[in-house]
Amino acid sequence: MLKQITLSLILLFGFSNGVNAQFGFSHEVGIIAGPVAFQSDYGQRYDLTTNAGNTGIGVGLIHYINFSYKASCNCYTPDNYFNDHFKLRSELSYNKTELKHFGEWVSPDKTSVGADQLRAMRGSTAVTNIGVQLEYFPLSIRKFTAEIGSLGPFISLGGQFSYYNAKASSTLGPLGTPLTTFPKYLTPTDNRPYGFSTEGGTVWSVVSSVGTRYKLSPLRDLMLDVRFQYYFSNWVDGLNPNPAIYKENKANDWLVWVNVGYIYHLQ
Repeated sequence: MLKQITLSLILLFGFSNGVNAQFGFSHEVGIIAGPVAFQSDYGQRYDLTTNAGNTGIGVGLIHYINFSYKASCNCYTPDNYFNDHFKLRSELSYNKTELKHFGEWVSPDKTSVGADQLRAMRGSTAVTNIGVQLEYFPLSIRKFTAEIGSLGPFISLGGQFSYYNAKASSTLGPLGTPLTTFPKYLTPTDNRPYGFSTEGGTVWSVVSSVGTRYKLSPLRDLMLDVRFQYYFSNWVDGLNPNPAIYKENKANDWLVWVNVGYIYHLQ
């Protein structure tokens, strides 16, 4: 896995450097951090306590290619719509979330063996992401750059390659027996013996964000960003009840990440 991440970094930043060498665009670097709400098979769908309880933290390093400005000549690029409204963002990020069951089926008034088994389940997932997004700024990037205190709203769309490390356990004992495990997680799924798994793996995802920048100084920006990330797998959280039997299990894992960033413009 380390070899795959290293190769991805070389390709990603090699591409960025290649674009810079060919066209001389300017660069921006930054850091991001904030809470992550992981939407998984733990808990009850559309339940506030689940959404609030299954939250973690994410951090990341980001890099932008700014098409509106040329570092090689310290001047603006030719004035066209793409240069003044788009930036290419590359990112290396990490998030981790501790997971439990919340909602109706584990409420204190539920006293069945199944409810006890659900309450005893514990999980976690740690995800390392690398990828790119194309950010669109509906307002002029040049105008935003020139005005201290201005706002630069944006939306973005892109893709990421991720490595996840999921864990599943129970305070009642090892999972995988009728004494400790809720019945639907004992059913085989996707050639695995159970509907739970403690494993690491890789997955692709699609990422979309909406946010804004705030111009602190000519070379410094603050950023507020709300991200939706949808993974093309239902094993990222370590749970996947057989969807052919349990029809409520109809969506892959996804998350919402609210982050604050600090961005510095390189000269």
